[in-house]
Formats: sequence, structure tokens, C-alpha cells
Amino acid sequence: MRPRARALVLSVSVLLMVLALLARGPVRAEAAGSGSLVVNNGDPAKRITLVLLGDGYTAADLPRYRAQAAAVWQALTAVEPFRTYQHFFDVRRVDVVSQQSGLRQGSPLGMHFGCDGITRLLCADDAAVASRAGEPAGPQYLLALADSDRYGGEGGGATTTLAAGSPDAPKIIQHEMGHTVGGLGDEYDSAPADSSYPNLSAADAGAMRADRVKWWRWLGAADPSGGTVGAYRSGNGLYRPTRDSIMRTLGGVYNLPSREAVIESIYRQVSPVDRATPAAGAVAGLPKLQVFPLPLAGGRRLQVTWRLDGRPAPAAAVAGDTLDAGRLGLAPGQSAVVTVTVRDTTPWVRDEAFRATGMTRTVTWNLHG
Repeated sequence: MRPRARALVLSVSVLLMVLALLARGPVRAEAAGSGSLVVNNGDPAKRITLVLLGDGYTAADLPRYRAQAAAVWQALTAVEPFRTYQHFFDVRRVDVVSQQSGLRQGSPLGMHFGCDGITRLLCADDAAVASRAGEPAGPQYLLALADSDRYGGEGGGATTTLAAGSPDAPKIIQHEMGHTVGGLGDEYDSAPADSSYPNLSAADAGAMRADRVKWWRWLGAADPSGGTVGAYRSGNGLYRPTRDSIMRTLGGVYNLPSREAVIESIYRQVSPVDRATPAAGAVAGLPKLQVFPLPLAGGRRLQVTWRLDGRPAPAAAVAGDTLDAGRLGLAPGQSAVVTVTVRDTTPWVRDEAFRATGMTRTVTWNLHG
């Protein structure tokens, strides 16, 4: 904060020092819950907010931290399905100022390597991170960035961590957010043999198909990682969906079962409908009705279907996301029910029961002319 003028005679040297500091602009630790909204895709109550916080950055280090924070979002949106669903997220950055550069005992977020005896496992003090992030306005994930160039990170817990200075940081965060958002397990040979994750199975392809479990709907599908979806045995005895993926090798892509898990997780937290005008319910007169689906990146749009009293609405009244009730041909005093259904038809989801419940929303207006 800029100091208030005081009735105090300063020496010339002190005055020059103060002026120099002021020229740099205010640099301070953000208060809990504050910070900069660096990606604003909409109401945070209707988006998933990624809250980025740094540990081990002095005031002079903040420009580097801010660049690294921007690189995290850039890396995440470089890989599907985060690329397509990026508008379902907001990104807020909190500038936490440390007294010394690098991870040291007593740093604000308590980040350190070697958790659970694993050298590259990077942990944070979850309570300290949460207190700095503040109360959420909606669903959110907390990402703590360490001022370190060592290889390391962790995902799937209350705080996702990343050694932001590592040359592999972009690849690491893509992998770790698979744990955090999709609830995915590691597919490499030395991973713990825990088959509870959606992309790991103790059953082979035949058993999956017979019992209709795990990724049985995807068996035989051509996968973006190369080859087909099947049941490939890892060194720990479990089966994974593909020979390789981002959950097995950094720098890869999410295989189809993993993409589906990430998308379903997103839709468990966010509705495909952002808002509608006028508000759903009883509406007097014959206004224009409009629905605002969440946008997708890459040109694909959510499907919008209008119906009048249970039948397809007249094409002349419909223009995409808008229906002109004045063109429905209703007689004076006639009532009608108009519905609009927004549905995500992505081929990356084959669980049609989930699509119907989690990826579809209907808005209803009762018109009274």
C-alpha cells in the first residue's frame, strides 16, 4: 500500500529510497479469498475455478511466478478434453509473498518434497493453502506452485502441487490434473495395484464386457493414443485401457476412457445451461425466450432443442438459442408450455445414462398470452 503523507522530516537518502520503492508499484501478499481473476469465463458459481497459489516466491520473484501460473493454464488447455471444455473453468491467481526464494522450512504454504518417502512427491499444507484461497463461490480446485526447478508434483488430493520451475512442469500438470479432475489412477508398471480408479481394472476385456464394468463400452474403439482400447496388463498386474497414455507417460494424451471420466467429473460440478431469460416459470405475454449454453472451444456447440407443448417448436419461431414466442401462432389468451433442452452430444462419452442425467438440462416456461 502507498504510505500516507506524514508530518515527518525525512533525510534525502530515505526520501529517495521511498520514491524508488513506490515507483515499483505495490507488491503484497493477497488477502485470503482475493487475487486476480486471470481467466474469466463466467459466474464462478457456475464454473469450476482453478485457484493458483505460489510458495517460495519473494516480492521480486512474483513476475516469474505469474508467468509460470499462466503457463499452467496454457499447458492444461493444450490437451483434450481440457482444451474443448476450457470455458467451463475460471482461473484465479493468488500472489503469496515469501520472505526468501525457494522452498524453505516455514514457507507460507508449507510445500516440501519427499512426502510418504517418495523423493519427487511434492506436498503442501492443505490448511494453509485453503486459508489463502478463501471461501469458494462455487466448485474449485487448489493448485500450489513451488518455486523449484526439481521434478515433482502431486494430484488427486485437496491440493494439487507442481514444481513450477521444472522443465517438465507443463507435462506434469497435465498428468496431475488427470488425478485431480478425473479421479484417474497411474497406469505405469510400478503404480500401486489399486483397481478402484476408472482407468484401471483387475478384470480382463472378456470379464469387463460380460459384466459391463469399467470401460467395456470402449473396447475395440480406435484411441487417440494410437491402437485400440482393450485391456493391457501392467507390471503391477492391473489392466489399463491402452498401451500408453498421459497417465502412463508424460507428454501423451488421455485415452478415451480417461477422457470420459474427466468430462463426467466436470459435469458433476457444472450445468450445461449457464442461464435463461426470462427466468423459467410463468411468463406473461409472448416474449423472446433465450437459453445460454456453456460454450465449447473448437467449434462444436451443445445441442439445443425447443419444444412447444411436447412437440417440436415451429421452425419459424426458432433461431438457435432463441425462440420468439410471438411467432408461435398462439391465440389471444391461449396458454402453452415451451421447453428447451440443452445436451452435450460429445462422442467422448458413451455412458448414455450419465449423458441423460448429468449432461442434459431442460428449462421450462409456462406462457400466458
